[in-house]
Amino acid sequence: QVQLVESGGGMVQAGGSLRLSCRASGDTICVSNMGWYRQAPGKERELVAELPDGGRADYADSVKGRFAISRDNAKNMVYLQMHSLKPEDTAVYYCNAEFTQGTILSTVCPDEPSWGLGTQVTVSS
Repeated sequence: QVQLVESGGGMVQAGGSLRLSCRASGDTICVSNMGWYRQAPGKERELVAELPDGGRADYADSVKGRFAISRDNAKNMVYLQMHSLKPEDTAVYYCNAEFTQGTILSTVCPDEPSWGLGTQVTVSS
């Protein structure tokens, strides 16, 4: 199993910046794709950004040019740098990890994605 713990959320004024961090622990050898999702009150959870291991980042149209996702595999960390924040970015942000199928070096990889508990981001106007 892989555990994910987010940090870095908070309250910021419109136009401000925040950086979210997510630390993975456990069977991290199995991690392939890592990403950030968010869920605003009354709305469905949506993809914000994702970054496959060794691949290119993908972003929701609403955050392109403002957010940047990065990974530090040596530290089992994924980050989301957010600039030019808007009130509509207000949401709970969740870290997500997806896994290689099968077994790696005798580690049986999880079948289902892992999620963190989330961190609140509030942007005031």
